[in-house]
Amino acid sequence: MTRLSVNINKIATIRNARGGNMPDVRQAAIDCQKFGAAGITVHPRPDERHIRYQDVYDIKPIITTEFNIEGYPSKKFIDLVLDVKPTQVTLVPDPPDVLTSNAGWDTVKNEALLIDIIKTFKKAGVRTSIFVDTDFINIDGAVKVGTDRVELYTEPYATNYFMNKEKAVEDFKKAAYYANSLGLGLNAGHDLSLENLAFFSEQIPIIDEVSIGHALISDALYFGLENTIQMYKRLLK
Repeated sequence: MTRLSVNINKIATIRNARGGNMPDVRQAAIDCQKFGAAGITVHPRPDERHIRYQDVYDIKPIITTEFNIEGYPSKKFIDLVLDVKPTQVTLVPDPPDVLTSNAGWDTVKNEALLIDIIKTFKKAGVRTSIFVDTDFINIDGAVKVGTDRVELYTEPYATNYFMNKEKAVEDFKKAAYYANSLGLGLNAGHDLSLENLAFFSEQIPIIDEVSIGHALISDALYFGLENTIQMYKRLLK
């Protein structure tokens, strides 16, 4: 069964809009695990517009499942990961000023950078994953840089799902099975939702983990957090 990691960035966004500690991000992480999430994901950015670096330190002690920290490998981010030692670090090629993740790594162009960083994290005992698109060249590059897993960047699938879901998933299915054949673990994320997750999961049951934040937290406003997590989990069976 594919595991569900809940990205709680959007909870922090709501808190930051008013200051104070409402909603409580740490408590949200506790509740997500209690309600069935197999992991917690955070993506601290340099401007701390949602998850703050201090949140990462505050959340780590209450993790009873898996802790996944996403981010661009700046020095500050690398130091944070080495200090916190999460279960997994997911490297994304986001420059500091982007609104949200919008691409996978060019693993050929960034080979030397990724090799050094991944070696550092693996030496510290942290599982590594990197964002990639469905291009086999970048998947081959992921093997060369030594990552444990790749995370398929699924925004193109979500965008094209309602036009032609079979065509939308085709490249992702090929990429997933190709990566699997090379010995890479498989994660997926970005714009997966209640509308498109079941088909994606049915077509690619070998995915180890999906990380879902924006859609899940938005759905929780209508359905409640516990119910929403269970709804997403049912789609992964």
